[in-house]
Amino acid sequence: MREVQNGKRVSVQGHGMGIPSVGIYTYELYNFYDVESIIRIGSAGAIDESLHIGDIIIAMGACTNSNYESQYNLPGRFAPIADFGLVKKAVETAEELGYKYKVGNIYSSDTFYDDAQALKQWQKMGVLGVEMEAAALYMNAARASKKALTICTISDCPFTGELTTAEERQTKFTQMMEVALSLIEE
Repeated sequence: MREVQNGKRVSVQGHGMGIPSVGIYTYELYNFYDVESIIRIGSAGAIDESLHIGDIIIAMGACTNSNYESQYNLPGRFAPIADFGLVKKAVETAEELGYKYKVGNIYSSDTFYDDAQALKQWQKMGVLGVEMEAAALYMNAARASKKALTICTISDCPFTGELTTAEERQTKFTQMMEVALSLIEE
């Protein structure tokens, strides 16, 4: 679908759930359709207990329990990261708009309901939240020499029990969208 945002054309697409799904979509967009930048928005569970419903994570890096990187046959482990220019502009926009956000690592999990003890281990490493796609997006961007960023809104916190309703997810997660749309280049 093509939308116009402040006179700029933008394509908004759903990529499905999980690393395999986003991996296929983003690979094709980067390699077959000459897309230069992909900004993914979505929800995340808070691992950092200072984050609450509606707060934003600007995902600078993406840890994962996925085996997605094995396809690259690297002689070690790859640390998937976002494009710094996109991170910087997202932070500037969030600051200008007064949104509550944190920048850091996110955990892209292959499992939807991770064990709380496993999440505590990620918490000890300073990981901010859990979602299911950023690592594959960042790996595909790196391999294609393209740009990527994931911006998430906190939808729940497994440690505090905070949860959003389905209606809140549909109507109140607009701040990450505003930040993402500010990144569209001329």
